[in-house]
Amino acid sequence: MAGPSLRSRFVVGTVLLTAGLLMIGHMISLAAISRVPALRGAHQTFTGAFITLALMAIGLSQVRNGLSSVNHLRERLARLRDGRDRRIDGDYPAEVQPLVDDLNALLEHREQTVGRALAKAGDLAHGLKTPLAVLSQEADRTDAEGHHELAATIGQQIERMRRQIDYHLAHARAAASGATLGARCGVLASAEGLSRTLQRLHAGRGLVIDLHVDTEHAVRAQREDLDEMLGNLLDNACKWTSSRVVVSSDADAGSVEIVVDDDGPGLAASMRDAVLQRGVRADQAAPGSGLGLAIVRNLAEVYGGAIALDRSPMGGLRARLRLPSSEVRSGTA
Repeated sequence: MAGPSLRSRFVVGTVLLTAGLLMIGHMISLAAISRVPALRGAHQTFTGAFITLALMAIGLSQVRNGLSSVNHLRERLARLRDGRDRRIDGDYPAEVQPLVDDLNALLEHREQTVGRALAKAGDLAHGLKTPLAVLSQEADRTDAEGHHELAATIGQQIERMRRQIDYHLAHARAAASGATLGARCGVLASAEGLSRTLQRLHAGRGLVIDLHVDTEHAVRAQREDLDEMLGNLLDNACKWTSSRVVVSSDADAGSVEIVVDDDGPGLAASMRDAVLQRGVRADQAAPGSGLGLAIVRNLAEVYGGAIALDRSPMGGLRARLRLPSSEVRSGTA
């Protein structure tokens, strides 16, 4: 429901303020030339002053209420941008309410469109990965029959196709969801889930993953995309580290920086930019397609962030993932 119009508020406020100012001027004129007896003049002066102040107070209140509705709308838009709200609630002046209603309708339509796009991406992933799983089983059977070279070649191509699928689906999903207002995820929840999984995978190595992530740190990203970015960084760190990986976070100037350090051999400075490019691997003899860090870079850029590599104080590689921040809502990971 629309509230009183801004125009009516400002007109009433202006009229009352003008009336108050005119009365002040009139009272000053009377005081200068007044021949009214002192007591009667004092009484009239007091009454006039009271009425004048009342008129001006009401006028200022009308103007302030008109401006407060605009400020309230700005606050709601900020909450929408930060992911704290999914729509704009509240009643606004008659000139603004239709715009708010149209914007809410547009947000709802966009959310439905993105939902359908994400569902289609999921269907595509399932449709492609199932045949690859069948081919992988056939490769295992071929290897069991003694055709080791053929099985290895098939396995390598299957892995390459899987990484290509992951790369393009992740980018398509982020392109749809990255611009979606309200996208948000707590960093700690993602880091905890990924670290548990990777520690199980590397249980035989006695690998330790330490988390120093603030519970209040959250980013404007879908959980699946943050898992994809942080998962690639952690997987890379676990692959090369000697014994320990550390994940930490820091927030400043509207962004959150997630840092992944390892105590492995590190990476030459000349290779740090190159490995962020698609298909480039630091070690050509190592398994993989060289798409992991490129996926992180592309996803980060879609969300308005960035990824950088540097030497870690632990002696290995330091990966710094910077993403726009979003406030954590109470009770939400």
